[in-house]
Amino acid sequence: MSEVVIITEAAAFQIKDMMKEHEEENAYLRVGVNGGGCSGLSYGMGFDHEVKDSDAVLEQHGIKFLVSKADADILNGTTIDFKQSLMGGGFTIDNPNAIASCGCGSSFVTATNKGKPEEC
Repeated sequence: MSEVVIITEAAAFQIKDMMKEHEEENAYLRVGVNGGGCSGLSYGMGFDHEVKDSDAVLEQHGIKFLVSKADADILNGTTIDFKQSLMGGGFTIDNPNAIASCGCGSSFVTATNKGKPEEC
């Protein structure tokens, strides 16, 4: 389960900075999948203080994060990175299980889970 989600050093640096800015240094980063979006599934990330029985607790680059066991198959092998450019920066998510995504890049489908699309 330790390689379900890979957080790069650049992403970890940005996450730590955000945790400090929002006074959430003791929180976990929750990484998950939500129904909806243009293609049917969308990614979710946020801070959480509660570990559920259905969560796997992982740690990389000093970031403790949670992935629900229900989302583990969909996220298996996913890499979260942070890219900086002249136009600003943002997180990128590379999910090898996604077979299609919408134009915005935040919504996707997998071969085994299509979700329920919403209008963009």
